[in-house]
Amino acid sequence: MSGKFITVEGIEGVGKSTNMAFIGRQLQAHGRDVLVTREPGGTPLAESIRALLLDPAYTGMDTLCELQLVFAARAEHLAKVIRPALAAGQWVLCDRFTDATYAYQGGGRGVDTAVIARLEDLVQGDFRPDLTLLLDAPVEIGLTRAGRRGALDRFEQEKIGFFERVRQAYLELARRHPDRYRVIDASQSLEVVQRQISECLPV
Repeated sequence: MSGKFITVEGIEGVGKSTNMAFIGRQLQAHGRDVLVTREPGGTPLAESIRALLLDPAYTGMDTLCELQLVFAARAEHLAKVIRPALAAGQWVLCDRFTDATYAYQGGGRGVDTAVIARLEDLVQGDFRPDLTLLLDAPVEIGLTRAGRRGALDRFEQEKIGFFERVRQAYLELARRHPDRYRVIDASQSLEVVQRQISECLPV
């Protein structure tokens, strides 16, 4: 029996890392065999690509170069980690997936979503998450929280307008895919946020 694929999305500072750990514990408490992973990343090769994408030394990277690096990492991640784990019956919990590409490269960078869709079809076929939790908060709140973590990566250094476009792209994805998306108000206290998450988990 195959497992389920759950993704967690959102801009910087909305609490993805904290709540990924919470979701993992909740699923395990219900007897699920859970694999926790992230994008870009998840394999040694994909993690190397992640390092390139986040390195501030590459500020100004060509947008199509960035897009293709993201999908190159995703192809490796799917082939080596995600698909085998699901086939083995594990539940895969992933910090970001292709929706992040529509939000960051599409919304943030302005890449034509038709181009993203062609790469999505090439790399994934009809493979999509079973559930996507969007942790949503006003950009000012997210960036203030992210700024407390230390040095900013290449994306975190973007201006506020970039993140406003990313957030709106995420919200539009949620509107277009209500069967798959659950929007969590991440501006609330951690206790309230995790209560919302618990109510959405398919366990």
